[in-house]
Amino acid sequence: MRGPVDLAVLISGFGRSLQNFIDLIAAQKLDARIKVVVSSSAEAGGNEKARRAKIPLVVVDRKAPDFSDAITKAVDKHHVDLVLLAGFLNLWKFPAKYKGRVLNIHPSLLPAFGGKGMYGHRVHEAVLASGAKESGCTVHIADLEYDRGPIVLQRKVKVMPGDTADDLAARVFAEECIAYPEAVKKVAETLTRTSS
Repeated sequence: MRGPVDLAVLISGFGRSLQNFIDLIAAQKLDARIKVVVSSSAEAGGNEKARRAKIPLVVVDRKAPDFSDAITKAVDKHHVDLVLLAGFLNLWKFPAKYKGRVLNIHPSLLPAFGGKGMYGHRVHEAVLASGAKESGCTVHIADLEYDRGPIVLQRKVKVMPGDTADDLAARVFAEECIAYPEAVKKVAETLTRTSS
């Protein structure tokens, strides 16, 4: 990409990943602009973060029959390079023109502990219940199924004896804050090479 990478960020919850991107961009550690935030809930905590940062916010009712179309319309309007799923709990059936340009972050080392219904603390509880010695996060290029698509990068954390889901979640999220921006840079560079 020549110049900043234009982003759309899709959220469903607190917007911690969104805030991480807002902060990195403000600190000039990531050459990007968030053009729009699309939220699947009017109550999502991340909505306020978007408003505070003066980023256009579109709330799309996840129960609406035209849910995916409404997201596509919101994203189209802002002409973005990449779409980031950041704690977005719904499946966006995006059109072919976005293939390879939608990224997702997941709080495990995919393909383990992924799929429909596997998000947030459910993932960390499953990791602990399995006796796994390590976990981490995965950024991947999204396709039209939950937690599938080519992996861009992963970062690992050790599972410590006596860990609770909260302990593990905190360590994994710290790695997510590093992994997601790195993945954005990596994919943006790939897009630049293929379009030039």
